[in-house]
Amino acid sequence: MEAMTIDLTALGWDADRADDVRRRTDHQPGRVARVDRGVCTVLGAAGPVRASLGGAVLAAAAQDLTYLPCVGDWVLLATWPDRNVTVEAVLPRRTALIRRTAGKAASGQVLAANLTAAAVVEPVHPAPDLGRIERLLALAHESGARPLVVLTKTDLVSDPAALTRQVAAVAPGVPVRPVSAERGDGLDPLRPEVAPGRTLGLLGPSGAGKSSLVNALAGAAVMPTQAIRRVDGKGRHTTTWRALVAVPGGGAVVDTPGVRAVGLLDGAVGLDRAFADVAALATGCRYRDCAHDGEPACAVREAVESGELSGRRWESWCRLQREVAFETRRRDARLAAQRRGGWRGARRRANRSSRPPAPGEC
Repeated sequence: MEAMTIDLTALGWDADRADDVRRRTDHQPGRVARVDRGVCTVLGAAGPVRASLGGAVLAAAAQDLTYLPCVGDWVLLATWPDRNVTVEAVLPRRTALIRRTAGKAASGQVLAANLTAAAVVEPVHPAPDLGRIERLLALAHESGARPLVVLTKTDLVSDPAALTRQVAAVAPGVPVRPVSAERGDGLDPLRPEVAPGRTLGLLGPSGAGKSSLVNALAGAAVMPTQAIRRVDGKGRHTTTWRALVAVPGGGAVVDTPGVRAVGLLDGAVGLDRAFADVAALATGCRYRDCAHDGEPACAVREAVESGELSGRRWESWCRLQREVAFETRRRDARLAAQRRGGWRGARRRANRSSRPPAPGEC
């Protein structure tokens, strides 16, 4: 039986990445397609392999969980005499889609890495959620990948063009692509996003049609799907894991499970880009540090009062600004506590090394 081979250049491997590993000839590169409880499915030149985490990766993750390999990462693999394969290094990420984790710790979870484009996938039926689109666009902008919006299930509405214009108004400078995976409508503008060497990430709620979109772009049923519910027309949750799917002819799509909530983590840059219209208005304020909260000659408040800026979008911007500011303060406090702990730990170690050994110590 002929062994399966994979063209890594079609998945994004290039000369710059090769330079990063030129001195490590004892390791083989591969791209993470899936992670299951610390075991990675990695696409290597000789085909997919299952790999556990090596000691160096585990040591780095003990300091920061974002160092754990995730879907889309390029990694270096070692094969041992007993044929076990381990991930020995995670190569530097060019882009990373990071959301805030639940709980008290101000930490992040990497949803996907090395995306060239990050698509916010939103169903138009029964109605698109504009606030969710704004939040996810801030996350996409912050990732470093090129953001876009994909409106799915357009076959279920009578005027998809009107909904596209409505969404475009809250996505300044971002392409908005209406599609119907069921009919195959609108897919051609998306195909360049999964050309050889490119990776399209999909981010959206359960039932948005992400898995159907993956299947349509791949030209095969590579992800499970379920029919929409007859009661409310909503889709059902199907994908429960993140997965990178290689597209025939080159390129890849990363499908993510439906997200119930996406917390922003220090996303000030992404937020400014997602609300570029608000940022542009702010340049007209009298004071450079205007908080848009009662200051005289505030261009943003004037735009809200005149109707140039909708009240809903203004409230969305304020809510996300407060969230990012809060998470930034929490992160700074956590880092300061870690630094204090490091200094105190170093002092304790120095004190222990300078005192004479106690009886029985050596």
